[in-house]
Amino acid sequence: MSGHSKWATTKHKKAILDSRRAKSFAKLIKNIEVAARAGGADLAGNPGLELAVAKAKKTSVPSDNIDRAVKRGAGLTGEVIDYSEIIYEARGPQGSAVLIECLTDNKNRAASEVRIGITRNGGSIADPGSVAYMFARKGVVGLPKNGLTEDDVLMAVLDAGADEVKEAGDSFEIHSEPTDLRAIVAALEEADIAYESDEIEFVPSMQVELDAEGARKFLKLVDALEELDDVQNVYSNANISAEVMAELEED
Repeated sequence: MSGHSKWATTKHKKAILDSRRAKSFAKLIKNIEVAARAGGADLAGNPGLELAVAKAKKTSVPSDNIDRAVKRGAGLTGEVIDYSEIIYEARGPQGSAVLIECLTDNKNRAASEVRIGITRNGGSIADPGSVAYMFARKGVVGLPKNGLTEDDVLMAVLDAGADEVKEAGDSFEIHSEPTDLRAIVAALEEADIAYESDEIEFVPSMQVELDAEGARKFLKLVDALEELDDVQNVYSNANISAEVMAELEED
């Protein structure tokens, strides 16, 4: 999940949407700063930065904010940008597994806030390695069906390295090796197929179906974690069916 939650219920309150939008912008800006620090401010010579900037623009982050982030990350403003990547493992309701991906300039703060976020919202800290083995790093492209069939999408991206195309409600997800993600996106653009997201994510090898009670607790846990400034992404093997989601939205 990058800038949005796969498990989000239909929350239409403007304040909540504005808050999520601001948090999404902050995450994208942080990614730009990290990429610029690693490879410099020249987009042409820094593929990681070019990708981070493209994602920010796709999400309508203002150009001035992007330019400032590039300069900060590249050290052109005199500011020191030094983030560490940390992954925490947790257990959620009904045996679900949760990975929390952080990007922080203060490891102690991140560890404390993530621990509190987990334990106060129905989760438990997991031993290192006890959850991570259930996930694989994958390129994931999400796109609306828009009248397309699974075969239509597969034919467009098979030669670009796609591993599989999965149906997800009104959308499709294309999974690939992380190194093939850019080729997948290029193949979709060449085929004139619109896509909504392209991310490198942790994809679970199996899923745990949650009932309404478990889903309610799980969503509370995810919301609490995603609100933390140091948390970039939350991944889980929890699955909430359309029927259970509809039940929650009636509450």
